[in-house]
Amino acid sequence: MKCEQVDSIMKAGYVRGKQRYLCKTCNYYFTHSEKDLSLPSAVKRKRHQTTIIDIAKSLGVSNSTVSRALHGHADINPETRQAVLDKALQLDYQPNQLAYNLVKSKTNTIGMIVPEFHNPFFPNVIIGAHEVLTKAGYNLTIMQSNESYQVEISNTKAMLANRIDGLLISLTQETNNFEHLGVFEKRGIPLVLFNRVCEQINVPKVVVNDFEASFLAVEHLIMNGYERIAHLGGPLNLLVSQERLRGYRAAMEKHGKIIEDHMIIQGMLTQQKARIYGQYLLDLANRPDAIFAVNDSAAIEIMLIAKEKGISIPDELGVVGFSDNPESAYIGPGLTTIRQPTHEIGRTTADWILQLVDDEDVILPDKKILKTELIVRGSSRRCVRGNTKKVRIQ
Repeated sequence: MKCEQVDSIMKAGYVRGKQRYLCKTCNYYFTHSEKDLSLPSAVKRKRHQTTIIDIAKSLGVSNSTVSRALHGHADINPETRQAVLDKALQLDYQPNQLAYNLVKSKTNTIGMIVPEFHNPFFPNVIIGAHEVLTKAGYNLTIMQSNESYQVEISNTKAMLANRIDGLLISLTQETNNFEHLGVFEKRGIPLVLFNRVCEQINVPKVVVNDFEASFLAVEHLIMNGYERIAHLGGPLNLLVSQERLRGYRAAMEKHGKIIEDHMIIQGMLTQQKARIYGQYLLDLANRPDAIFAVNDSAAIEIMLIAKEKGISIPDELGVVGFSDNPESAYIGPGLTTIRQPTHEIGRTTADWILQLVDDEDVILPDKKILKTELIVRGSSRRCVRGNTKKVRIQ
C-alpha cells in the first residue's frame, strides 16, 4: 500500500493462500496474512452478522433444521429447538425479516402518503391507522408529498420499490393525473384513498360528508343573520373542494340568498394565498358579512386580517372553518368549524386495507362516508356568545 488511503482498500481474491487487496486510489495490489500486523486496522475489521448457517455449523445440524426451529415448526424435537434458540441467543442472531418476507411474497408493511404534516388533520389520521395496523402485526411506512404532484409520483415509486403490501393515500392539491396509482392495480397491490379522493380510480374511498357539513355550516351563518356570505374554497380538481362548494351553493339557494361569483374564490390554499384571497374579500367596497372557508387555516387567516382592519367578529363579520384544528378553540373569539372524525378515518382506512391484503376476493363498499359535527363558537354567533355548541350532522 502506497498512498495510505485506508478507505480505498477492497478485497481482490487470494494468492497462495493469502488474502489479496487492491487500493483503488493508487491501483496497488498487495497480500496479507492473519499474522501480518502491518495492515491498517480498518482492513482487519470484518463485519459479520450471524446467519442460520453459523448456528447450524455450531450445532452440527442442517440449515433447514435451524430454520424450522427458529420459525416454530411442529416437526422439530423440543430439545433440538431449545438448543437452536440457545445458540441463536449466544451468537446474537438477528433474523433477516426482509428476506423471510420476500420468500413469502409479503412484507407486512403498509404504505401511507399524505400531502403535508403541518395540518393536524393528517397526523391524527396517521395515529388512527397506526393503532389498527400495529395491532394486526403490520408496519406503517409514511411519506409526505408536500402538496407536489411530482413528489407524490416519486413517493409511489418508492413504495413499490419497498414492496409494500398495500397503500393508503390522500392526494395533493396538484394531482390531476392518476396513472401512477393505476400501477398498483396492475400489480395487484391494494389501494385505499382517503379525504382527498378522485372518482377516476375504482378503489375504496374513505371520506366525510363534505356536502352536508358545508350546507349546515352556511345555513348556520344564515340563521345567525348573515346575508352576504362568501366562500373561500380549495382547488376544484379535488372532489372535497367540489363537495364543499356544492354544499355552500345549496344552502344559499335554499334560503334565497344571492350567490355572487366574485364572492367565491377557489385555488391552492397555502397560508400566503389565503391571506391574499382574504385581503381581496375584505377590501371589497361591498364586502361580505360572513365567510365560509374550506379549512381552519384559511378561516383563521381571515380572522387575523379582520382584526388588523378593525373589523369586529362576529358583529361585522362571521367566519366558519372546516376541520377543528386545535388552535381554532383558542383564537379569539373562537372559530366555529366542522369537526372531522380523524381517528376514525385512519382506523377505517387501515381496516379496509388489511381486509384487501388478507383476502383478494373481499368486496368492500365503494365509499365510506363518515359523520361530522358543527362546533359553534364565537366567530359566528351574533346573538349568544361564550358557549360552544355541538351539532351532529346526520
